[in-house]
Amino acid sequence: MIERRTIRFDHELLARLELPCFEAAGSRDGPHLCLLGGIHGGEYSSIAAVVRFMNALDTVELMGRVTAVPIVSITSFRARTAFVVPEDGKNLNRCFPGAYDATFSDVLARHIFDELIAPSDVMLDLHGGDMVEALEPFALYEESPVEEQARALAMAYNLPYVVRSARATAPISGTTTSAAAAAGVPAAIAEVGGRGLLEEDAVQRHLDGLDNALRHLGMLPGDPCPPRSDMRSVGRFVWLRCEDEGWWEPDVRAGEVVSAGSNLGAVKNLYGDVTERVAAPEDGVVLFVTTSPAVEADGLLVGLGVEIGDICGL
Repeated sequence: MIERRTIRFDHELLARLELPCFEAAGSRDGPHLCLLGGIHGGEYSSIAAVVRFMNALDTVELMGRVTAVPIVSITSFRARTAFVVPEDGKNLNRCFPGAYDATFSDVLARHIFDELIAPSDVMLDLHGGDMVEALEPFALYEESPVEEQARALAMAYNLPYVVRSARATAPISGTTTSAAAAAGVPAAIAEVGGRGLLEEDAVQRHLDGLDNALRHLGMLPGDPCPPRSDMRSVGRFVWLRCEDEGWWEPDVRAGEVVSAGSNLGAVKNLYGDVTERVAAPEDGVVLFVTTSPAVEADGLLVGLGVEIGDICGL
């Protein structure tokens, strides 16, 4: 049986907020999976994948439970804002585990953490490149006492790259996976799709990843597919930013392998003069690239995965 319900909150800042939620109870006991989408409201392929997966899920075959929220950041979805929540301008995936005595995004993160993430046995958070990002598919897990389970979950999604995020070198903090890891919940973020598009191939890759991940967890029958032969590990993420605002012209595409010192693109002023050239600080792979020419000072340009290796040797 799959129940559709609406999540409402008792906090005054979230008084008008309503989130769609699926609750799927299997015919036999098993893990409790928290499945999230729309932490960023413009990542449409991942949102669609959660909805389609839950509507197609056969609970007769399911072992355990799935609690799924396809759009967490519903106000950014409605406002079509890239990355940030319109109420306070914060990136929700920098706010976890959140706080009840702060602004809208922090309060929402706290409720999502306390009511959905912390009570679960395992979590999957589906993402993609936002409205101005092109992206090479990858899965990410956190350094933690439960990282072996999280790594296995990330690998089961069967994307080309698997990124390990260590607290000391991570470019960001406050993510769903870092909060889950701190609470002892194995978790992975899966990134497919981007550029503000609803892409059927990206939706299908998410659906295939979900199906294999649930088989890996023993929640669906059948053996999971083994890791793809070209899957690679990423030991570290390097995010490259511009110094000043301007016009960004990338010279690389998502998925491109680059060498240290190679040109990634240039930032120009609005007269067309180059003000900054961006070079790769290390060998690596371009996991995402900003596709919008308009960039602010300290704007994010490129996400470079470095320390690339054999997945079996990580």
